[in-house]
Amino acid sequence: MRYDEMTREALQEELETLKKEYRRIQRMDLRLDMSRGKPSIEQLNLSMGLMDVLDSSSDLTCEDGTDCRNYGQLTGIEEARELLGDMMENNPNDIIIYGNSSLNVMYDTVSRAYTHGIMGNTPWCKLEQVKFLCPVPGYDRHFAITEYFGIGMIPVPMLSTGPDMAVVEKLVAEDESIKGIWCVPKYSNPSGISYSDETVRRFARLKPAAKDFRIFWDNAYGMHHLYDDRQDYLIEILAECKRAGNPDMVYKFASTSKITFPGSGIAALATSPNNMEDIKKQLKHQTIGHDKVNQLRHVRFFKDIHGMVEHMRRHADILRPKFEMVEDILERELGDKGIGTWTKPLGGYFIGFESLPGCAKEIVSRCKKAGVLMTPAGATWPYGKDPQDTSIRIAPTFPPLEELEKASELFALCVKMVSAEKILSAMA
Repeated sequence: MRYDEMTREALQEELETLKKEYRRIQRMDLRLDMSRGKPSIEQLNLSMGLMDVLDSSSDLTCEDGTDCRNYGQLTGIEEARELLGDMMENNPNDIIIYGNSSLNVMYDTVSRAYTHGIMGNTPWCKLEQVKFLCPVPGYDRHFAITEYFGIGMIPVPMLSTGPDMAVVEKLVAEDESIKGIWCVPKYSNPSGISYSDETVRRFARLKPAAKDFRIFWDNAYGMHHLYDDRQDYLIEILAECKRAGNPDMVYKFASTSKITFPGSGIAALATSPNNMEDIKKQLKHQTIGHDKVNQLRHVRFFKDIHGMVEHMRRHADILRPKFEMVEDILERELGDKGIGTWTKPLGGYFIGFESLPGCAKEIVSRCKKAGVLMTPAGATWPYGKDPQDTSIRIAPTFPPLEELEKASELFALCVKMVSAEKILSAMA
């Protein structure tokens, strides 16, 4: 029964029962972690073969004769560019292979624009004002980068089809100080939704006032499906931008961080030839080349894109039961209460939960006091400030199933408890 349809007496009785159960769980002294979207140990074990494909007797020479032990290959070895090109659906010639972290590449890209500008435009540090559009709820580490550089952040509502493009189109057309937008277009963080075909096409056809406006397209979960027979499809943004006459408008990022080892994967940036030349002018002063041995290790491990697809099926076999368990518990415990909504993604690493207004921070706090650590409420908004205090990110990937079940049940309990208190206070 919906909480807002219960009598005050019935809801008060329900709350007392919930508090009794909460105190019982507190006495269990739980130490559970749902705070970050980290792969589980079982997922990491899938990639242990990376440690065996190269040894001291291995031939570390690429097909073009490059010795991976030595300097060189600023944009990455050709085999790695081909593998990541297939993964990202881009021409290998339009790809730069970096180190282990796409987040690091994004930071560098913002930093380069800030200190030296983009393709001859004024460096952002010399401008009176620089702004970024931030679809919300969104990825906290994206927001942290722009906040670090003092770049103003403008929230843009996320719809079931992606960012509200009417808002995006209007803002970028009217304001030259808006230099970029953060995007997680497939199985987005934290809602798990994927951008519709229309949304991608409208992105490609943007008419920004700023010549150096760029779409920061973080396709972190491009291959992270949960099901073989139900998968979201995403139009390839670089090709769409080229068709629309905006070939230079996108920086597209990806990595193997949640495919192999997050701390030891390979990251890549795909973009237009003009952007590539602009980036390489800076990159040659930063490095002579990233870790080519690790690039070769990944190529030898996967062999080709088919090996990577099969590898991701094994990831899905581990993750699918976790997502389904969380969704089942939320439906069982909250489905008829009218006190929250949640997404049911077909891939990615997160489930987005929306509480009653003014409840998210208290729900996360109660979880922590009972032994379950979650991402801070508000983290999915710029500056950590969710004006309605409703957005919570659920990360089911890291805990074992048994722990995840306990954590999810406690989360649902806290949602009910905080929501009942909120509704009762409104009845007073």
